[in-house]
Amino acid sequence: MSYGIDTHGGHGTDLAQVEGDPFADPGLPHHTPRRTDIDARAANRAERQVAGLFGLSTILTIGFIVAFVSIDKEDTMYVVGLGTINSLNFALGVTLGGSLLCIGFGAIHWARKLMNAEEIVDYRHPMKSSPEDTADALELAKQGVADSALPRRKLIWTSLIGAMALFPLAPVIALRDLGPLPHKKLRGTLWDKPEHREIVHANDERRLKPSDFALGTMISAKPNDLESLEDLAKAAIVLIKINPQEIRSKELADRGYRGILAYSKICPHAGCPLGLYEDETHHMLCPCHQSTFDLADFGRVVFGPSARNLPTLAITVDDEGFLVAKGGFDEPVGPTFFERGDA
Repeated sequence: MSYGIDTHGGHGTDLAQVEGDPFADPGLPHHTPRRTDIDARAANRAERQVAGLFGLSTILTIGFIVAFVSIDKEDTMYVVGLGTINSLNFALGVTLGGSLLCIGFGAIHWARKLMNAEEIVDYRHPMKSSPEDTADALELAKQGVADSALPRRKLIWTSLIGAMALFPLAPVIALRDLGPLPHKKLRGTLWDKPEHREIVHANDERRLKPSDFALGTMISAKPNDLESLEDLAKAAIVLIKINPQEIRSKELADRGYRGILAYSKICPHAGCPLGLYEDETHHMLCPCHQSTFDLADFGRVVFGPSARNLPTLAITVDDEGFLVAKGGFDEPVGPTFFERGDA
């Protein structure tokens, strides 16, 4: 162990030798060797114990991989004190946690029983090291390698390599549960499919007509015949009616119908649902992080952390006068994803 001692004037004066000093440094106690320092049999036994812990870590890591690929994720089991729990989660927790504990306990036992334990006084010195000090540090590093007993304790060295080399396989194997890459799955919604382009009210699922809207009206809507909540999370929209003269571009007006515009309800920043609309400014506010979008100007970001405008949905009416989508959104909805390519 090393102790940093600040001395009077920085010259290494031994305070314990200053007579009459009530705060004299008592110095370090006499070094008592450990049993493993003087008994080769005890040292060898400690080496086997350390190697056993590292070996057990290796076995538990293998157990983690076996459990991951062989136990059904729906299986349950009863554990006293915990009740009914998922068998796979329990097995993975025990094996992975046990593997880490064995590596940690093995390293601690190695340091306490086999590494050099002689106490050393290290007096403080200026921050910049002299060439002599640098050379001494290198020599100490070499001595540390020797004190660690690695050159002589081949069993520890080889068992540690095995445990540390195999352990990273556990989290790598677990990455399989992240699933496949999204590819084009996040680029489209139900609005891209002709059979799902009827616009219905988000609450009562009734079809909507232009006559349902007055100036400033905002209605949350969705496609007909939703297949899953995942589809709703991507395809949810808001419809708002704006005075056509206040829409800032003909292109945007053409994507709507008589001032009725359709936008994604999902904020492009973090995916929060939108719904706070201010008719006078035509601004839509995200309640999560205050990104603000101008719905009269292609959903342009006017404030907040969002990096992209709000996606628009081109709409029209069918032969019966009901609102329908012409196709999908003009760009992928929701937050940035890995394969998006434009962010």
